[in-house]
Amino acid sequence: MAGIVTLTLNPTVDKSTTADHIVPDQKLRCAAPKFEPGGGGINVSRALRRLGADSVAVFPAGGPTGHMLQELLTAEHVLQQAVETGSRTRENFIVVDALTSQQYRFGMPGTPLAPEEQQQLRAALQNLPETPDYLVVSGSLPPGVEPDFVVQIVRDAKARGTKVILDTSGPALQQVIQEGVFLIKPNVGELSKMAGVDELDDEAVAEAAQKLVREGKVEIVVVSLGPQGACVVTKEAVDHVPAPSVKRRSTVGAGDSMVAGLVYGLSTGLSLRETARLGVACGSAATMNPGTELFRKPDVDRLYKWLLQPLAQST
Repeated sequence: MAGIVTLTLNPTVDKSTTADHIVPDQKLRCAAPKFEPGGGGINVSRALRRLGADSVAVFPAGGPTGHMLQELLTAEHVLQQAVETGSRTRENFIVVDALTSQQYRFGMPGTPLAPEEQQQLRAALQNLPETPDYLVVSGSLPPGVEPDFVVQIVRDAKARGTKVILDTSGPALQQVIQEGVFLIKPNVGELSKMAGVDELDDEAVAEAAQKLVREGKVEIVVVSLGPQGACVVTKEAVDHVPAPSVKRRSTVGAGDSMVAGLVYGLSTGLSLRETARLGVACGSAATMNPGTELFRKPDVDRLYKWLLQPLAQST
């Protein structure tokens, strides 16, 4: 299997609980909290592990929360390389109202990464024992980190022959794709911003993605369409992948799960059409679970088999 490394610049520990009913100005009795590792690339590594693939998660970690993050990843058997930082790793807070099943997500600001800490992360990637086939750069940027730093990471990876999968947003996405990457996974809103328009309909989504491919900014664009599935665009084809109908409990981690399915398929030699369907199966399966829980492998297997049926019938 191809080597996979994930980079998370803004990791977190997600702390979640439930309350009978959330009302203001009252003391709320909550269930015992659950702690889980979080952050884009870290979630991709966790999801890959559930698919049976190893990857190395590279991330900054500081203070007691940073130590907890490493311990939680070790408990999930995720290989990791943490760079110690002076700032304490952030912690997010999620509460589910048991009466309404509504979820309240409190995202704390990221902790700053000093310039020397950024260079330590860059060095950690450069000094890996083996050159990875795929580098997944996923998640937001913390304070103090400019898109130029991610550009440097992409340049380093491409110079070593590593294919970069980018899943971020905002200025970082806009700037980094100018370097040219292997795959991006924007949603429709992010693709609209790249296209310089307010909205994109179904036909315009494919056209905007094809323009990025023609300009050499990316080889594969996987546009996440939420409940409608995904649109996969390359130089050769446009493939619309429907999402299976499932009971959705939470969308947390669905995008990261989709990325994990995509990189797993690519690294194991699946065709792009099969890979796209595995990605959608992983993302859909993640929405079936409450809170911050990722997908369960049996759900992925079942949904993937369902998505493959039209392919088998067309051959």
